[in-house]
Amino acid sequence: MAPAYTFRPMSPADLPLIRRWLGEAHVREWWGDPDEQFALVGGDLDEPAMDQFIVLAGTHPFGYLQCYRLTAWNTGFGPQPEGTRGIDQFIGESDMIARGHGSAFIRQFVDGQLRQG
Repeated sequence: MAPAYTFRPMSPADLPLIRRWLGEAHVREWWGDPDEQFALVGGDLDEPAMDQFIVLAGTHPFGYLQCYRLTAWNTGFGPQPEGTRGIDQFIGESDMIARGHGSAFIRQFVDGQLRQG
């Protein structure tokens, strides 16, 4: 059975952790400049169209997930029906990569969103 994950809403207290994770080489490879991304992630804390989460395995925080209303941004995906959501995520802790956690927590999160309608 796949491990259960918890998606804790991100708060300002999580920003030092996010800053550290964005500086990790395996995160920079996909997310780019850590300072630029930190400004964007931190700036979205109060954005109503963006939900941000710290992903935990048990009590261990190891990843970040953002879920946003696609119609609120010019994403390059073209017109989308109202209510369409996008997600972005990363695993911040290097000892948690290449173990199946990414696909497992995405599946759990998406399944929960679909159950909520």
